[in-house]
Amino acid sequence: AASNILKGFNPPYSATVIKKLEEAGAVLVAKANMDSFGHGASTENSDFGPTKNPHDVTRVPGGSSGGSAAAVVLGMTPFSIGTDTGGSIRQPASFTGSVGLKPTYGLVSRFGVVAMASSTDVIGPITTSIEDSALVLEVISGKDQRDPTTIDRDNVNYTDLDSDIKGRTFGVIKEYMDEGVDPKVISKIEAAVKAIENAGGIIKQVSLPQIKYALAVYYIIMPAEVSSNLSRYDGVRFGYSSPDGTDLDAAYDFTRSQGFNDEVKRRILIGAYVTSSGYADEYYKKAQTVRTKIINDFEAGFKDVDALIGPTAPTTAFAFGENTGDPLKMYLSDIMTVAANLAGIPAICIPAGKVDGLPVGLQVMARQKQDRELLGLAQGIETALGGEQ
Repeated sequence: AASNILKGFNPPYSATVIKKLEEAGAVLVAKANMDSFGHGASTENSDFGPTKNPHDVTRVPGGSSGGSAAAVVLGMTPFSIGTDTGGSIRQPASFTGSVGLKPTYGLVSRFGVVAMASSTDVIGPITTSIEDSALVLEVISGKDQRDPTTIDRDNVNYTDLDSDIKGRTFGVIKEYMDEGVDPKVISKIEAAVKAIENAGGIIKQVSLPQIKYALAVYYIIMPAEVSSNLSRYDGVRFGYSSPDGTDLDAAYDFTRSQGFNDEVKRRILIGAYVTSSGYADEYYKKAQTVRTKIINDFEAGFKDVDALIGPTAPTTAFAFGENTGDPLKMYLSDIMTVAANLAGIPAICIPAGKVDGLPVGLQVMARQKQDRELLGLAQGIETALGGEQ
């Protein structure tokens, strides 16, 4: 988890995803760098140093799965596995020019994953093509008795794709093409939309009015779940244990203050606050109510379209240190990805060309459980864009 609190820890078992891949013949090459416990959008929050963007080593590769994305783009491995709690597969895919798939919530077992926010955590592949994403999803998807949140997979292979986008309808999310997004990114996404139209796709404008609250909702629900999930790192059961402290409470305090970095502590504190007595109704319960409204917005948005599209991130990869002093600015990197996690729908990032030498990602989203349909549409768009890299 790129955290000092687990430095040197040897897990006693493998995650279901890893076991499935190894049974299919895959070879685990290495564990990739990431933001500690998935807390970040730049891989600058790793306790073992940052990962650099292969396109420009002065810039971040995105996060939290920045190492996974960089490894694929550099050709170190044909695919990698990332986790996407609020965009941690798709945003680094956008910043590095790779393909990042966030499956429907529950389609891939979370057994063995280092938990961040259990109601939005999803495991998925980072690859260089839609075909490779489908191949990996075919292996890792399906029910797992050790994860009761898993759902049935499609009874047709995920590699059996219908990539004909002629006559298919795509909804451009109005709120994602508004102020706050780099005009050059918007221009590149508009060019991608035009390419879809030229390939026979039908383009519509779709408004999701509640989506503007998605980031605020996410940064209440996610820290609440983080504070609960990270309570297991106490220095007693496993992981780092501080030699300081004269009693149990002091041992907890020293272990967690020394083992967790500042961003992890920030999220634990926010989560503890929004779930505390007197504030849970005001923040956490209200956030869950708005989450339902966001889900309803997506359901309405999908009524007349096959997929929703827009930018994956509001900017291209930013420079190291550019956002580290301002947590809110860093959190805004997730503004276009968190809504799909809150709604539990599948989403994918496809390379849509470059701006000033830096990749831009097009995000495509589909209804829950329509992962195969999403991959087919994404492959059609990939063809229409001519394999933009």
